[in-house]
Amino acid sequence: MKPMTAATRVALLLVLGCSHKGAGGPARVPVTVARAEQRAVPYEIVATGTAEPRQTVAVQSQVTGVLTHVAFREGDEVASGQVLFQIDPRPFQAALDQARAMLARDVAQAENATLEATRYAELVKQDYVTKQDYDAKRANAEALRATVRADSAAVANADLSLEYTTIRALIAGRTGRMLVREGNLVRATANDTLVVINRIQPILVRFAVPELHLPDIQRYRKNRLPVLVSPSKEDTTVSEGVLTFVDNSVDTTTGTVLLKAEFPNRDSALWPGEFLNVRLRLYVEEQAMVVPGQAVMTGQQGTYVFVVNQDGTARSQAVTVERTAGAYAVIGQGVQAGDEVVTDGQVRLVPGASVEVKGVAEPARELEADK
Repeated sequence: MKPMTAATRVALLLVLGCSHKGAGGPARVPVTVARAEQRAVPYEIVATGTAEPRQTVAVQSQVTGVLTHVAFREGDEVASGQVLFQIDPRPFQAALDQARAMLARDVAQAENATLEATRYAELVKQDYVTKQDYDAKRANAEALRATVRADSAAVANADLSLEYTTIRALIAGRTGRMLVREGNLVRATANDTLVVINRIQPILVRFAVPELHLPDIQRYRKNRLPVLVSPSKEDTTVSEGVLTFVDNSVDTTTGTVLLKAEFPNRDSALWPGEFLNVRLRLYVEEQAMVVPGQAVMTGQQGTYVFVVNQDGTARSQAVTVERTAGAYAVIGQGVQAGDEVVTDGQVRLVPGASVEVKGVAEPARELEADK
């Protein structure tokens, strides 16, 4: 092998030096960014709630008898006054006929006794009968008139019992499962429930919030505070109602206050017993500074974001997060409108690192949809 000449060694060193310089240059970190912006952001209290009927009625029989007919199907929507059940009316019709017959008899006897008392009143004036005989006739007429009044009450009671054999819905709503079937004997004294009707249009949602929110709720309550509910945090189906009730005391065991909101629920999207995510909106902050929530990092010194400088490098910027609103973090201090903050890839960043913007994060739509 021929020894390497001096010229060859110089050339080789130049090539290696250039190669080493190119390989040692700082690599640019790919990131996704979003712009800090000012926008209207609602101030909301988040809680978990439960839907409950606006009104509930347990349908029971007021008379004892055999159930002969059911006029609806389980789960039907029923109107107020709609016939639900029929109890065998024949014993009650017979009792009504008997009461009417007794009334007619006693009315005839009372009329006759009144006429006799009237005749005796004239005869006692002429001394044809004694005062004692007249008093007896008058007392008998009064007693029969009292009997007529009692018979009239008995007729009304028998008529009402006959009416009770047709059981109607007291409220409009949705029926649950039937608890008694045709052919069974139902008793008025047993408090047996035949079916339960829930009124779910409108419907209520009950939820509890920490007592620390109570002053703000009381301050803004006069504005008819809107309440938004959804089956889950990711669900896009949102029902809107109005806060209607604030409990008059704080639960000392949990430190919370019970609230209720009413929803029209015309599409029956909310169901009694359903667990819901609740957002009570107190007000809307019109010029809030926001960044996507994923842009905010937490370190030993507190919360911070990475901001992309004009020269393509990243800097760590401490920020004050006042609150979160959906996918946004509301920033009190640290960034200005138009600043590009890193939303993805920041875990590989250090202050001063060069970045390569691979994409711009789509703005969150939650707040826009709720306006």
